[in-house]
Formats: sequence, structure tokens, C-alpha cells
Amino acid sequence: MQQLPDPGMAFTTTITTMQQQHQHTDHDGSATMTGLQEMSPPRLPRPQRRSQKGKKKKMRTIAIPPPSPPNVSVMSVHTDECLCFQEKITIPFGDKYLDAILSLPRDCSGVRYGVLLTHGAGGDMNFSHLVSLASYLASHGLLCLRFTCKGLNLVYRTKAYHAVLAYVKSHEEYRVAGAFLAGRSMGSRAATSLMRTASEQDDSFIQGLICLSYPLHPPKAKSKLRDEDLLLITKPALFISGSADEMCDKTLMTNLVRKIKAPVKIHWVENANHGLTAKGKTLEDVLSDVNEQTLVWIQQTLKSEMA
Repeated sequence: MQQLPDPGMAFTTTITTMQQQHQHTDHDGSATMTGLQEMSPPRLPRPQRRSQKGKKKKMRTIAIPPPSPPNVSVMSVHTDECLCFQEKITIPFGDKYLDAILSLPRDCSGVRYGVLLTHGAGGDMNFSHLVSLASYLASHGLLCLRFTCKGLNLVYRTKAYHAVLAYVKSHEEYRVAGAFLAGRSMGSRAATSLMRTASEQDDSFIQGLICLSYPLHPPKAKSKLRDEDLLLITKPALFISGSADEMCDKTLMTNLVRKIKAPVKIHWVENANHGLTAKGKTLEDVLSDVNEQTLVWIQQTLKSEMA
């Protein structure tokens, strides 16, 4: 997270003109940049050019007034399915900022719905599953926003998620009619907590809940169920977990779903653990499975809502 600057001072950002860069997102979540090239500066008169020989090039600095922080950069990202775009942003949260990335389809004019994604207790928004899912969904016409919020306090994580939701609702450039709340592990608990509030307030903007590796109970403590929020949701939910997840017993989860008063689907990744790693399956196999299951469920949920 970034500390909020003194309100009395202006933000400054250094801008260097660059040609459009292309980023290929690997399945391990890393990103490889290609085609990045700085454009040549304007031609200077001959005396000035000689005087600058051997000196480092100066960058132009402009002031940007608070409270809205500047976007860090805009990148074009080529995936196997389509060309989509990623925009690095910062989202106000109390006296700090949350780092986030917007993934958008090549043609943003037809975007109507979004998906918010956040990570588990460890890692950040660049976790491979989130990067892959965001790029895949954006390539199929959805706005995806993944964000980082460090911390193990569920209340704190939920407040941060609420700040991100408020940002999306008020975004002027990319307006969407609704959004799905999604997260992995602890991030899915924060999403579920926010979904409970949305259900109680009958918030029509929230379309559904997506939980990747929901931690139903601590390891080796199946009696301590984390089901208090799940039992009170009234909007559609999708759960994707490993059948061998040490934090989500298959029988316990199946029994819990029967008690939820909302349309719920569970997709089990056979023999996968909490990290969705399974013997005999590559990371690419798992990511492809998770991405396709999520997209199909979103499409079916929206279709049912409009019927």
C-alpha cells in the first residue's frame, strides 16, 4: 500500500513518452515485456546538443493535484485468446492507497459487467491464478479489477474490498451495470463478508460471488467452520476447490451448500490441494479449467438474471 501524500502538496509523476509496449503473462504469474522502446527526444539546436553530451537525459515532471492519484501506466497485453489491456491504478483506502490492475477487453465500448479479484493471506494480486483469470475474463468481454491488500485481519480486508467496490461503482470512464465479487482463499472470505452485506441490503449492483479455494476450516480443525457469512448470502455463488483441499473438506462443503438459500455451484478440481495443485495436472491444465468454469458460470448467471 502507498501512504497518502500531504493534502497540501501536489502529486508529481514523471512521464516518459514510450511506444506501445506488449506484455506476455506467463502461467506462473510473471510478465515478460517486449517491444518497449523510448521515443527520441525533440531535436535540439546544435549548440545545446553539444552541451548535453555525456549528461543523463532529464525527464519532464508535471504536478497532478490531489485527491485522485495518477494511473501508473497503461499496457497492452496479448493473450492466447485476444488482445486486452491492463491499466495500473491506485485506489484510495483511508489514509493509504491500494495497488490494483484493471484488465479490459480490446473494445471497451460493450463492457457491461465486471469482476473484482483479490488474493489470499499470502502473496498479492500477481498470484498466477488471479493474473490468468483476469486476462481470460477480460478477453471475453468483462472488466476485471484485481487488487492487493496485505494483512491477516478479515475485518480490515473486508473494508479494503468495500473501498474497491465503491471505486468501481463510481468509475466514470468504465461504467458497468454490475459486478461479481471474487477472491482466493482468505480473499474469498473477504468477498463473502461483503456479499453478506450486499444480500442484506439487496444491492442490485452485485451479481454474484466467486470463491477460489474457500478456506471452510483451518487445517486439521474441521469442527471450526467458517460458514457464518455463507449461510446468509442470497445471491448466486460459485465455489472452485480442490477435492483434496486440507482447508475445505468435500463432505462438509457439500452439506453446507445445501443450507445456503441461493443458487450455488461447486466445481471440484480432482485431487487438487488448497493451492489447486494436483498430481498429473500441469498448472496450465488447472488454470484453463478454472478460467473456463468461471466464465461459463458468469454467463449462465447473467442469462438467468435477464430472463
